[in-house]
Amino acid sequence: MGLSVADVAAASAAWVWEPENAEVVGTDGYRMVRLPEYYDFDLSVVSFTPNGPLGAAVDAVVQRAREFRVPVLDWQVLIGHPAGLAEELVARGGRVKLELEVLAADLGKGAPRLREPEVEVELRWATDAASSRDGAEVAVTGFGGELPPRERIEAAALRNARTVAAGEGGTLVAYVNGEPAGTSGVELVGGVARLTGGVVAPAWQRKGVYRALLAARLGYAAEHGARMALVKANPATSGPILRRAGFTGYGQEPVYAVPLAPPAGE
Repeated sequence: MGLSVADVAAASAAWVWEPENAEVVGTDGYRMVRLPEYYDFDLSVVSFTPNGPLGAAVDAVVQRAREFRVPVLDWQVLIGHPAGLAEELVARGGRVKLELEVLAADLGKGAPRLREPEVEVELRWATDAASSRDGAEVAVTGFGGELPPRERIEAAALRNARTVAAGEGGTLVAYVNGEPAGTSGVELVGGVARLTGGVVAPAWQRKGVYRALLAARLGYAAEHGARMALVKANPATSGPILRRAGFTGYGQEPVYAVPLAPPAGE
C-alpha cells in the first residue's frame, strides 16, 4: 500500500525547522525564524496557515518581517499551502531562490538495498566534538554560511549522542581515507524519517558517498520504526539519486526571496 499524497503533504507541512538558537516570532497564522549569523539564510517563514484573505495575510507577514531590518525574507511555498501563494509572493517582488522537491519513500517493508559506493566509506555518528566539527565543515562547502562557534558544535555532539541512542536520529559524517567527505542528518518524528542536510565535499562527489549516507539513514530509520522517509531535495543534485533509490516525487516546494524594502513613500 503506497504513500498517499495527503499523507506526504501532511508530513511535509508538519516539518517545521526551528533551530534551538534561532529567534522565533509569529502568530497563529504564521511563524518566522531569525537565524544566527553563521547561517546562509537570515529570516525565513517556516509555517503559514492564514485564516483570512490570502493577500492580507501575506502583507501582514511581510510587514512584520520588515521590523527586522534585513533586506530579504525567504519563504518556502509548501505543497499544502493555499493556492495562489506563489503568485502573491511574485506580486511583491519575490523570485525563486532555491528549487526544492518533496520526495518520499515507503519504509513499511523495510529499507531498500542500495548499490555499494565506488570508494570505501566509513560512517560515524557525530557524537563527539571532532566528528561534529568535521560534519559542520563539510556542510559549509555545500550550503554556504560559516562554521558555527565551538560551543554550538560541542552542543550538537552532545545532542546527537542522546538522540541517536534514543532512536530519534542524528547527524552522520562520511569519511574516505580518513578525510571528511560528506554529511547528512535524519530525524524521526511520528513514524516519519526526515532526511536533512545531505552534502558531499567536491573531491568525493560521484563516488557513491551520498548513496552510502542515504543507505545508513534509511536502515536506521526502518530499524527504529519509521514508515515513511521524507526529503525536501534539490531536484538537480540529490533528486536523481533518491529516485533511483525508490523515492517518488510529490510536488515542488520552491523557496522565494521576497525583498523587504518598504514601498516608495513609506
